[in-house]
Amino acid sequence: MMKHILHLKSSIQGKESYSIKLGHAIVEKIQNKYPGSILEELNLVDLEIPHLSPVVLRTFFIPADQLTEEEKELIRFSDELVKQLLAADIIVIGAPLINFTIPTSLKAWIDHITRAGITFGYSENGPVGKVTGKKIYVAMSSGGVYSEGPGKVNDFVAPYLKAFLGFLGMTDLTVFRAEGLKVPEVKELAMEKAINSIEID
Repeated sequence: MMKHILHLKSSIQGKESYSIKLGHAIVEKIQNKYPGSILEELNLVDLEIPHLSPVVLRTFFIPADQLTEEEKELIRFSDELVKQLLAADIIVIGAPLINFTIPTSLKAWIDHITRAGITFGYSENGPVGKVTGKKIYVAMSSGGVYSEGPGKVNDFVAPYLKAFLGFLGMTDLTVFRAEGLKVPEVKELAMEKAINSIEID
């Protein structure tokens, strides 16, 4: 069965990026399982996604038929990112751990796809995610070990992505980790271990 794959890259390391390498390995295994799938790659760093401003945020709450031409241009970036997200069946998110959390480029993407009435809403029972039926794979990389041991309390990447993407309805999420990339006696096999851990549902 053909799938539409969206691969998000958020590392500033370019070709040297471990999260990008791990992301490519995940995509390759998805393509092996679903031959003929469509792949769309989005380098969030190259896009230079602007952080939300008060003016742009205000356009999120104006009905589409009431937007001025200037406001339509302001919201165009966000609309395009939401359209790409909704079109995808499988989303691979490169998420290197930077200062214990995600890169600002990935946070900017999240801010632009978080749209009340479009990607989430509210019912009498609380918030309801509208981005459903997606499979999410996170390609996480880190210099230290954060999946267990003393570093675990400082992992604000995997828990955050699980919580927030879940809020938007993307609850089927799997994290693959390339970790210990700067740790002696661990780093030599870290990428091999990460790639070997990849299993596609």
